[in-house]
Amino acid sequence: MFRSTLATHLALSVTLCTGWVATVCAEEKAQLVQREDPYFKQAQEQLQQRLAQPKNTHRAKNVILVVGDGMGFSTVTAARIFEGQQRGVDGESNVLAWEAFPYLAAAKTYSANAQITDSAPSAVAMTTGVKTLNDLMGLDHTASLNNCEDQKTKTVTTLWEMAASLGMSTGAVTTATITHATPGATYAHIANRDWESDAKMPAEALAAGCSDIARQLVEMKYGNGLNVAMGGGRANFLPESATDPEYAAKKGNRKDGRDLTQAWLKRYGERGSYVWNQSQFDRIDPAKVDHLLALFEPSHMNFDHDRREDAAGEPSLAEMTGKAIDILARNPEGYLLLVEGGRIDHGSHNGNAYRTLTDTVALNEAVKTIIGKVDLNETLVVVTGDHSHTLTLAGYAKRGNPILGISIGVNGKPLLGSDGKPYTTISFANGPGGVIPLPERPALTMEQTSAPDFIQPALVPMKSETHGGEDLGIYAIGPWSHLFQGTVEENYTFHVMNYASRIGERLSNL
Repeated sequence: MFRSTLATHLALSVTLCTGWVATVCAEEKAQLVQREDPYFKQAQEQLQQRLAQPKNTHRAKNVILVVGDGMGFSTVTAARIFEGQQRGVDGESNVLAWEAFPYLAAAKTYSANAQITDSAPSAVAMTTGVKTLNDLMGLDHTASLNNCEDQKTKTVTTLWEMAASLGMSTGAVTTATITHATPGATYAHIANRDWESDAKMPAEALAAGCSDIARQLVEMKYGNGLNVAMGGGRANFLPESATDPEYAAKKGNRKDGRDLTQAWLKRYGERGSYVWNQSQFDRIDPAKVDHLLALFEPSHMNFDHDRREDAAGEPSLAEMTGKAIDILARNPEGYLLLVEGGRIDHGSHNGNAYRTLTDTVALNEAVKTIIGKVDLNETLVVVTGDHSHTLTLAGYAKRGNPILGISIGVNGKPLLGSDGKPYTTISFANGPGGVIPLPERPALTMEQTSAPDFIQPALVPMKSETHGGEDLGIYAIGPWSHLFQGTVEENYTFHVMNYASRIGERLSNL
């Protein structure tokens, strides 16, 4: 029966070639005439790279989590173009360091109680593997905001605490305060993310014995605490009676009279160090320091654009990252490091895309430092954000148009709104760039919009621009990085890092 049917089909094919399909039978096969097209060749090269990419299933001796605070896909795209244009190359086809990583997933960032998350539950998701409420750190989703009792009883364990318990080295580096939401989520358990020092805590919480985030850092009970803690937030560690070493008009915040920088030095002795300026930082010998506390500003560190104007000097994020790795990598048991570009977020909250993008470029330099220092056969590197912002790229600007400029079309003429005035490629859905009452839009120029202090237009006027709720990227390279694929929950990041490093498994076997 089968042979008979096959013969019938073959005969039919021959017959058809003499009929309406004859022209098809006679035509040449389609040829890929575009083989030499540069875009075609580039995509082919990328395909071959992906095909040749082996899956690394070694145990991750080291794990580095890099977080661009507020770095959604639109910010990554804008920073890619900006960074390339700053270097004088084609921005659109430029590649940031983490964009060259072989694996990418999309993270859903909602928190346990909010459609759009803040940084605290986002960081908790990545450091502990669970989602929690906005404004909580190191507590589960059943805890209540400002509840001191819940701070004591509803804690969740961080991967940093687990690693420290194994004898691994641990660290956190940020350009925000070291007590801020993202770095704080590696070591702190707090009923309100604003409780960075005891000065921010209500009297009843203090009376009930709850401690603030800065104190929890210095007194971290797991293992021997963090080995490296670098960022801003000096005022949260100094008593209100102490004058800041850099600014004579500023004092510490602490009301308990304690100087936690001295408490750090007392805890770690001759193998511990505390620094607050560039020259002290430069003198740190990684071979001689096991525990480094570095606090370069009373509050957040400067935006990267403004950093060089700081009289006392403060290192770049890349410099801090490099020093941290040099200290942590001495431990034969391995290490766990968080690196945060904390002020990317603040640039967007201010509606100032220039500082958003320059701080994203600074994060790119930190990732390049990481790749240059680590062995990717044994180090898992994960680059992601914690949430997005309302930054958008819109219009029909020509190729190579300044990303911070007004939109110029492919015909070389400014693109205009229905009011006859030009518009910027980058804007925000809300923020300080909105105007009350709604007047005529200003006639912007390329010079105005490219200035570092320019505030991008916004649709809804607000004092501070808000977070965005869309998914964001998780870029990964190193052992088990291939587990980052598809669309995942944000807390999945913890589970991959834990699995790749076998930290939880090894801890349970002790």
